[in-house]
Amino acid sequence: MADSSSRVSPLRFVCVFSVLIFFFEPKIFSVVAYDGDGEPDLCNANLTSFLPAPYHDSSSTICTPVWNTFVSHFSNIPHYLLQSSQGLDQVQTIVLSAVYTTGWVGMGFSKDGMMVGSSAIVGWLDEEGRTSLKQYYLQGSTELEVIADKGKLQFTSVPPFAVLHGATIYLAFQLKFAVPLTKQPIILAYGSAIPTHNYLSHHDDKTTIILDFSAGSASLASNNTDELKRNHGVLGIIGWGVILPSGTIVARYYKNRDPQWYYLHIAIQSLGFIIGLAGTVAGMRLYGKLHANVSTHRGIGILVAVLSILQVMALFLRPKKDSKSRKYWNWYHHWVGRFVLFFGALNILLGIQAGGGGRVWNLGYGFLLAIILIIIIVLESLLWIRGTEKPVRPPAFQMSSI
Repeated sequence: MADSSSRVSPLRFVCVFSVLIFFFEPKIFSVVAYDGDGEPDLCNANLTSFLPAPYHDSSSTICTPVWNTFVSHFSNIPHYLLQSSQGLDQVQTIVLSAVYTTGWVGMGFSKDGMMVGSSAIVGWLDEEGRTSLKQYYLQGSTELEVIADKGKLQFTSVPPFAVLHGATIYLAFQLKFAVPLTKQPIILAYGSAIPTHNYLSHHDDKTTIILDFSAGSASLASNNTDELKRNHGVLGIIGWGVILPSGTIVARYYKNRDPQWYYLHIAIQSLGFIIGLAGTVAGMRLYGKLHANVSTHRGIGILVAVLSILQVMALFLRPKKDSKSRKYWNWYHHWVGRFVLFFGALNILLGIQAGGGGRVWNLGYGFLLAIILIIIIVLESLLWIRGTEKPVRPPAFQMSSI
């Protein structure tokens, strides 16, 4: 969720515990965890002492281990699935809990497993110790695009409730859905900075899970797209953002070393093309899994891949130096190459934005881009200096008069 420069105090442990209850035939569905000091008896936890009705009703539940990778920097964190028979009225009572020190915790309902376009319920404790619970609409991945008190989730007349009990924060709310849920992507996330003026800081970690309600009971499966998303981003940055600009630098500033510059240019550009194309294939696979609404990023990525393929094909049609058409081939090659570099860099930024890469990815790519620009400025300056230097002429031979 959105970036912020707020004070960060790391969470010692984060867990998620969600309870879904259907009226008529009550359903309870929860995900819970512990910090490794000892397994708590959460299957038989008594919520009556601190949660009002209907949130404290946890009867008829089944506890089953389902997932163990919510927080990557903690090990051996078991999670459990608590479930009962599915109701018929599409009303779900949800209790989201997390072992809490500071910051916010949230649960989002997504149509495609992506953050953008989803609606989330987020809760936190402010610096005065007051609990807050709000719905957010995740219009984008920046702070201003995560909008408080907006969203597509419909609350019932039962008031939502938030409370800190011991070291655990509980967020309780009821939602009404138009149709029964089947396979529903759920986003679980947390951030360690307290929201300021209802603006959320960027999440410290998040994951997407799939809850399957289609068989009348709930099952949970991990949505394993994070690694594919990371590979897509890394390959794109290395191929289109680093290697191809490096090959262009060789072609512009080392032509005085002929023919070495040409073979080096071909080798570097071929490597960049292969890596960038692999990133495009990874992106197509990722889109096939998520069907995310990233039409601009996807369209520019396809354009860059097509232009790069045309550049490779044009290499086999390269006229000889003394050919009259060589001048036009050079124009084509130079301008298509410039378009590939420009749209490649632009698409990397759009991809980081669409994927919610956050500060680490922005700073990483910004650092690489700054290094490339500094190298270009230095080499361009040296090239200009060499071009302005007047060649030293040998002294004219003079005959001495005798």
